[in-house]
Amino acid sequence: MSTQGSWRVGILFATSGVTSIIEQSQLNGTLLAIDEVNARGGVRGLPIEPVSYNPDSVVAYYGELAEKLIVEDRVSAIFACYMSSARKAALPVVERRNALFFYPTPYEGFECSPNVIYGGATPNQNSVPLANYLLNTFGKRIFFVGSDYIYPRESNRVMRNVLHQGGGEVVDERYLSFYTDTDGFDELAREIIELKPDAIFSTVVGQMCIDFYRAYHAAGGDGRVCPIASLTANEAEIATIGPEAGVGHITAAPYFRNINSSANRKFLKAYRAKFGTVSDVTSCCEAAYSQMHMFANALEEVGEMDTDLLREALLGATFDAPQGQIKIDPDNNHTYLQSRIAQVDNNGEFIVESKVRRALKPDPYLVYPGIHDWSFRTQKVVKSPQ
Repeated sequence: MSTQGSWRVGILFATSGVTSIIEQSQLNGTLLAIDEVNARGGVRGLPIEPVSYNPDSVVAYYGELAEKLIVEDRVSAIFACYMSSARKAALPVVERRNALFFYPTPYEGFECSPNVIYGGATPNQNSVPLANYLLNTFGKRIFFVGSDYIYPRESNRVMRNVLHQGGGEVVDERYLSFYTDTDGFDELAREIIELKPDAIFSTVVGQMCIDFYRAYHAAGGDGRVCPIASLTANEAEIATIGPEAGVGHITAAPYFRNINSSANRKFLKAYRAKFGTVSDVTSCCEAAYSQMHMFANALEEVGEMDTDLLREALLGATFDAPQGQIKIDPDNNHTYLQSRIAQVDNNGEFIVESKVRRALKPDPYLVYPGIHDWSFRTQKVVKSPQ
């Protein structure tokens, strides 16, 4: 039971620094879910109380602040972070202290901690469908570019293997530091234009994503001819990039803001009421929102902040999320998610072009990585006349 009159949870999302454009939306989704839970009476009559710190997008701070949350603030459930390097910094802390760590971000896979509930897409849920789509729609010559840290390098390794299975070719592979200036992006964009790939697979993140898309457009790149395809570029970043530079580019994700469902309409209405806009709603925001609700449901069932009991309640749990029904896989702590591929239209909105027929079971170790596996096949979305 709670002994303090509330259920305290830790929150570590950056509101400043290079990844704040995404982490702010994750923080917003988390806080909205807390508001909704508390508005209906909380959990067993007690409110959820967020204890939040700003890690400033500095990797080391996530581990340090996770320790502070657990030891000083006495919390045992933490909702946190965007970058894999930040997750890796916090992971030893939550494992050593036996806390629960909710991670609402797509990642490179090849990890399975009993202390983590993974809410973002694994490679089989986004990389494999995206590779299939690119090969079938644009061609086999793909240029890789990424930020220089663990997630892009591992994601590119996975994507390279998947593309090779389908007869694809990696034209070149480049990594850029977080300190790359506009001249560096301009030079890279010109090189890509000269090589004339069929598509670009990008794992650049945060502000770097915005700089790269703008540089590609300025160099003469056209997303309608040779798109930048990403697993992370989202509505918030495209809004900053602008529709002229964003049009034609592609993202694979479980959720897009314009999904037409009652659950999504309800989510967006509540988000707008709290934050005044939905322009920054992203797949990572939706995942953070859903994870908090799933945690609250498990806490209602268990009635105490016990990591082992909460984990048991969470494994196999389902939730009618804005993206569709999701489920935490009891085999690996990851989440069954929808898989959609969308392209940016002339107005800067993502339009879903294809999707899988049902939520995909997460396969974090790509035990079954075949690009032609039936479960990865997307169906083209038939759009209703306007």
